[in-house]
Amino acid sequence: MKTTRWLRACVVSMLVGAMALGWGTAALWAQSKPANGLEAGVKVAAINMRAAIANTAEGKQAATQIEAEFLRRRKELEDLNKKLNDLQQRLTAGANTLSDEEKQRLTLEGQRLTRQLERRQNEFQEDLNDAQSDMISRIGRRMVEVLGKYAPGNGYGAVLDNSSQSTPVMYASADITREIVRLYDQTYPVKSAVGAVDGKAGTTKPSDR
Repeated sequence: MKTTRWLRACVVSMLVGAMALGWGTAALWAQSKPANGLEAGVKVAAINMRAAIANTAEGKQAATQIEAEFLRRRKELEDLNKKLNDLQQRLTAGANTLSDEEKQRLTLEGQRLTRQLERRQNEFQEDLNDAQSDMISRIGRRMVEVLGKYAPGNGYGAVLDNSSQSTPVMYASADITREIVRLYDQTYPVKSAVGAVDGKAGTTKPSDR
């Protein structure tokens, strides 16, 4: 249960990185406007892009798939870390009873396990980040396309992202997050998941010696 919660938190936290993509700006969509700003009386909508991406059917499905694919590797890391801790405890407990030869053997084994754990942790995080970034980028681009059709058709001159802390939205004519999620799901209906999204997610690379 702890592992599942950890992975789910990783997936959700990566949505914050959506603001670093090209579409994560203060105005996600805006009509041509005068240099001094939007015309008086123009309708301005707000959308929470983080929530919108996470709540699409595609976003939920992708997050679940990523969680499932990386769960086994996370468990392997936990098992390896426990093995290393047990070895260190054995060395500490046997400080006065183990032979010098046995101490050296256990020390070398601990060093090997430490290198292996660090390498696998780095590989795990890199692969997880790649999978999450691909998901966010794909859904984000499609969502901007949905916004680009929805906003002018409903009289909005600009759509602002209120999930960005650097550009807080103080007021907007309407929050269209739910409506955009609904339209996104209609435009890009999900299909039943078949197999893994990325084969490397469940692959553990050969250990170091």
